[in-house]
This record gives sequence, structure tokens and C-alpha cells, in this order.
Amino acid sequence: MSQTAEILIVDDEPDIRQLLRVYLGAQGMRVIEADCAASARKRLEQARPDMALIDLGLPDEDGLTLIRHVREQHQLPIIILTGRGETVDKIVGLELGADDYVTKPFDLRELLARIKSVLRRAESAPKAVREPEQLRFAGFSLHLREHRLCDSAGQEIVLTHGEFKLLAALARGARTPLTRDQILELTHGREAGAYDRTVDMQITRLRRKLGDDPKRPNLIRSVRGVGYMLACAVESGDQS
Repeated sequence: MSQTAEILIVDDEPDIRQLLRVYLGAQGMRVIEADCAASARKRLEQARPDMALIDLGLPDEDGLTLIRHVREQHQLPIIILTGRGETVDKIVGLELGADDYVTKPFDLRELLARIKSVLRRAESAPKAVREPEQLRFAGFSLHLREHRLCDSAGQEIVLTHGEFKLLAALARGARTPLTRDQILELTHGREAGAYDRTVDMQITRLRRKLGDDPKRPNLIRSVRGVGYMLACAVESGDQS
């Protein structure tokens, strides 16, 4: 992991931005600052940072909305900075595509370790293998590049970022059970600890959106003592 990484800091507290600018700068990293979501969007039009640290409590826009934008439009690794204590904010942030989070007040050395860990994962993620543009199963089309799911009539079924990553993981390993730990690693890329239940909640929502009876599911089945699997054939191919 190169220490010359460029980090976008999105936080409306000047003291926090200055603290991170000085500390990360001393570690050889470059820092871009934004005090609100609008400023962050402008910065992203002008530069291509290696990572974004995003505060949830922004003055002009919910940080969760910005996280979705940064992940979907810029594909950047994200660490959430939050002073909020509610578990749900962290869960939603991870589902929207954030890679990790730290709660204010944070220890600078711990934050640095998390930054390096997320950057290493981003750098080591496979890039050379070309996967198909879409996976088709049970009348559904999962468009991997566009992050879209469509039914047999071509109508889009809206998924959160976390739901999409979960369904993609199940589709890539169709008819092979995945443990909750495997699912969490594939979808969040981190030790989720207390958030194992997020997998169960996402499975429930996916079943509902796919029209899969939660009492007698045919598509996403529970495997006792293991986890979940997509229990149907999956075909791959390019979009027509």
C-alpha cells in the first residue's frame, strides 16, 4: 500500500479536518478537504482520490446519501466518520457500500490502521479477471457493471448497494452454500462482528423483492448450520 495515497476528508468540523490533514500529511498522505456534500461532489469532479472519509452529520445533505453517490459514481473505498451512537446508521452505511467506520472521538493510530487496511484490500482486489456483464436466473437479469436487477419484463427492481452485492455473491456461487462470515467478507470486506444479523435482514428483503416466499423459499434457501445459497441455475453472458 503506497503511503502517497490521496484521501478526501468530508467533515464540517474545521478542527477535525485540520487534525487529519496534519496527521495524515505526516504519514506521507495527501489530503483533499470538503466541509459539506456539495463541496465533496465538486472535489470529486476535479480529482480522483484513493479513498474518502465521510462524516454522517453533514450540514447540507445526509452523509448516507453522499456515501451512495461516492460508491456508485466514483467507486471509491469509504470509511465512515461518525459521532452518532446508533447502530442503524453504521449498518445502513455499510449496506450502502462503505468499507469501514470509526466513531468520534477516534484514536488517530487506529484510524490510520483502518485506512491502510481498506487501501490494501482495494489494491489487492482482482482486476484482471473479466466477468460477464450479466447473470441470468429464474427470469431475472443481474447487470453486474450497471448494478441493476431486472425482472423478466425488463423492469428494474430497486436494490440497495448491500442487497446488490449480496445477490451478486449468491449468484456467482449458485447452488453452493455460503456461510454468514463468507457473505459478510464478500459484501463488506471487513469483520462485521455485531452485524451478522444484517445478512439475515438483507436475505429477508431480497426474498421479498424477488417474490420468494419467506416461509417456503425456492430461490434463496437457508442451509441449516451453514448459511444461504441461490438454489437455481445461473447463466452468464453479455448484455444484448
